[in-house]
Amino acid sequence: MRLTTLAAAVALAITGLSPTIAFAQSAAPASDQEIAELRAQVSALIARIDDLEARDEAQSGINIDTAEALKAQTMTQPKVETKGGLKVTSSDGAFEMTVGGRIHFDGYAFDEDQVNTTGTTEFRRARLSLGGKAWGWEYKMEQDFAAGSNLDGLRDLYIAKKFGLGKLTIGQFKPYRSMEELTSSNEVLMMERPFASATGLFNGRQFQQGVGYQVSGLNYSIGATAFNLRSAASSRTEGMGASARATWAPIMTGAQTLHLGGWVSHENANEGSANLTAAANYAGRRGPSQSIATTTGASGDQVNAYGLELAGQYGPLFLQSEFVNATFNQPLGSDQDVQTYYVQGSWMLNGGRKVYKAGTGVFGSPKVAEVGLWELTARYDHIDNSDLANREAESLILGVNYYINSNLRLMFNYTQGDNEVTGDETAQYAVRTQFNF
Repeated sequence: MRLTTLAAAVALAITGLSPTIAFAQSAAPASDQEIAELRAQVSALIARIDDLEARDEAQSGINIDTAEALKAQTMTQPKVETKGGLKVTSSDGAFEMTVGGRIHFDGYAFDEDQVNTTGTTEFRRARLSLGGKAWGWEYKMEQDFAAGSNLDGLRDLYIAKKFGLGKLTIGQFKPYRSMEELTSSNEVLMMERPFASATGLFNGRQFQQGVGYQVSGLNYSIGATAFNLRSAASSRTEGMGASARATWAPIMTGAQTLHLGGWVSHENANEGSANLTAAANYAGRRGPSQSIATTTGASGDQVNAYGLELAGQYGPLFLQSEFVNATFNQPLGSDQDVQTYYVQGSWMLNGGRKVYKAGTGVFGSPKVAEVGLWELTARYDHIDNSDLANREAESLILGVNYYINSNLRLMFNYTQGDNEVTGDETAQYAVRTQFNF
């Protein structure tokens, strides 16, 4: 603050002092010494004010220079954010990097029937991911150490950029098919996905190498992919595939959501292709498995499938279902039709509701406030090969999820399996501690 105002006030006071001195002289003449001392004091005060004004002007200049220096330094330093993870953005915004990860630690116990099983613990997922942007291109690299080292554990590995109305993705990612398959493993309702996914119908064919293009709006999404029948860890193959998926949410008010969707998938085996199989782990992971259908890679035949999706959320109540029909071509004999469907749902006990992601047409986890959320879950899952006698399996799952916060969830699933081929009815008790950031 400058001292001009103070100087003016002192000057005014000095001006007003003259009549006072004159009055004092008329009443009682002052000595020359007293007048000289008074004038000296006034002169000293004026000199002090001038000195303070000079210092104030100098400090103002320093403050301005310091502010400009800090601004210049800020413009050249990267921005670091730690909310929910670690994100670093370059000063010019051209580069962005986000570090994330997930840990899913599971435990299993079985109620055996006909098949010997082993209760155990395992890290279902142990992933580190690196994503971000570089000169307008998105990128993501994710390694799952629980699935193996090097190429065995590679999951998403792609670059992407918005072109026209949609986004182009190139690399390794999930083909656009199956609502539950495209839901993140951090947000799936149960510990394992239903048969209408890479857990069953597209057994082991979760991440494929190829190209995709997706357009999305406030309440819809349309996407198509063309891919090679391999992932980073599998052998080279000339087999190719394609898929397309469309979703629409005619009702989307926040408290209420209605989702409709449909998709098609085509897989054409060729030289080097592995077998295209469908299998059912009807009593949960690490439990017994039943083969449902196979198209051998050496045959060069095809697997064609289509699926219909119906899902909705009404406050704390959530329901989701898919129906899929797949035809597995056979080199000898007639083709085999496989049908699978599931119905699953949940009820949030103490508030909260699922979050709908219209851009990808899936439901995510509820938002968790300071108080944790409890969720009761259930699913009925069925798969059968109508061209092979009794080639059928089903499971009933009951569960509980507890969301401690937005990064930590505890899960419990009880699965009652039923294998129509052998009559086995093994059951499983499973728990998971899930942490992600």
